[in-house]
Amino acid sequence: MLKNSSLLTEKFQTYCSYIIGFVSILIFFISCDLNEDPPFLDNTLYSDPQSAEAARDGIYAGFTHYNAMEQRMFVENGYSGLFTTRRGGNKLSSVWMNGVMKLKPNENVDNQNTWIGLYRIIARANAAIDNSTTDPESSDINQLRINDVIGHAYFSRSFAYFSLTRLWGDIPVWTKLPEADNTNMAKTSSKEVYKLIIEDAIRAKSLLNGSAGVGFPKAHAAQMLLAKVYMLLATNPELSDDGLSETDYWNLAYNESKDIYMSGEYSLVSDYSSLFDGTNENSTESIFELQISQDAGNSQMGRNYTPWRYKSGQAFGWFFVSASVYDYHVSHYPTDPRLNATFISDYTQRCGGCSDEGNPHRTYPTNSSRGSFGNAHPYLFKHAEKDRSHTNQFNSQNLIIYRYADLLLMLAEISNELENGEQLGYVTEVLERSGQAPHAGYLVDKNSFRDAIMDEYRFELLGEGHDSYNNRRRGFSYFLENTINRHNNNPNFKSSVDVLLNDVESEVMLLDIPLLEINNNELLND
Repeated sequence: MLKNSSLLTEKFQTYCSYIIGFVSILIFFISCDLNEDPPFLDNTLYSDPQSAEAARDGIYAGFTHYNAMEQRMFVENGYSGLFTTRRGGNKLSSVWMNGVMKLKPNENVDNQNTWIGLYRIIARANAAIDNSTTDPESSDINQLRINDVIGHAYFSRSFAYFSLTRLWGDIPVWTKLPEADNTNMAKTSSKEVYKLIIEDAIRAKSLLNGSAGVGFPKAHAAQMLLAKVYMLLATNPELSDDGLSETDYWNLAYNESKDIYMSGEYSLVSDYSSLFDGTNENSTESIFELQISQDAGNSQMGRNYTPWRYKSGQAFGWFFVSASVYDYHVSHYPTDPRLNATFISDYTQRCGGCSDEGNPHRTYPTNSSRGSFGNAHPYLFKHAEKDRSHTNQFNSQNLIIYRYADLLLMLAEISNELENGEQLGYVTEVLERSGQAPHAGYLVDKNSFRDAIMDEYRFELLGEGHDSYNNRRRGFSYFLENTINRHNNNPNFKSSVDVLLNDVESEVMLLDIPLLEINNNELLND
């Protein structure tokens, strides 16, 4: 997981190519030498700390694979109701605009490949879990390293299943490697999937001991995952354990979150924008951060998510943020420096010597006319390659998954639900970094605070992969009122440039399982 890890590179250059977890998680390995044992399945890997850690690096390489990072981010963000895309052209009629961006499930390569990418992580984690022995009581340095590796495997599996069931609901669950004659798996109810996610995250918390060093998640990442799960279950009783109440889940979420907070290991960085420009990687704010190497990881985030013609090399600018989202942020915090780090609407074109080099490129709000789809919305700027002379389609900017500011907002929300009096302090800490103060909505009552903090997640974390989760976890009615209707009914809505978000409950809450999986898994009943 560390950048330019020679151990990781040596391990995976041994094999020409491999496909793991395609559709039903059947693992096929294609190598130069067909008699060579494939990676991850050799159980001797997990008895030696060095080789076990190489396999651990392979699990995290699954996180940074194009399916599980770029395409997952496209789906997670796009299915939030907050974005539009110029992918497929500057038009409302593209398959992407009429699918995930419209909250209309359709057969889509990004949905399919996100599914594949997440099951790839699960397959690699299962191989580590199946072929290793842990000893949580051991003080032996080698055993501690192996314990930590398996902690990463449990954390990764928990994270992947959390992503899958949030997006698709009932899904096939594999906790063992499939046999050659057993490659099909029926769906498990989402309620049961959440039980596995919690079990895995608790195991991860107990095994992760920090021996992996800088750049790898610690036990606190597993605790943050647990807190996010508990927060979702608190407001979705159909998914919760029969013996636990809403208050029980808020208390569980509070305990995990507060433990991270009290550890004193994390703090906000002073400059919000530095979280997204590559200058402040693995900072005091980072709890779980994917380590990206231009040379080894082949991350195309900088190509796909850099605004069109912002840098000298290829840039697609896949994400516009809906104009209504920008307007809503400005209406609450008109002087917020987070605006410039999150959105961009005015720059001179860089295109490697094309005829438009140096010409202005202006979108909303700089261009207020909203005369065409291509200028009607600001670009999401967070994941852009900030070096405008950059010509490579690959780049090296890390991707933060969990950070301390998110934890503070979670504690504010949880504290408001528990009415423990702590809530305003946490949100104030986040806002003070940007020179802002809690607005009036925080000061009225519990319900008003709830709405304000749900908005604050967007202001602080927009585009970082949490929007779909946060927008839906309070149920369809809340999603309808605070996302779908807010967008469709906003006074700046223009039918020629704004997508009309779908509002059919059976379609907007969960994606359809990819046809490739349905066609290859005989036990699915869809």
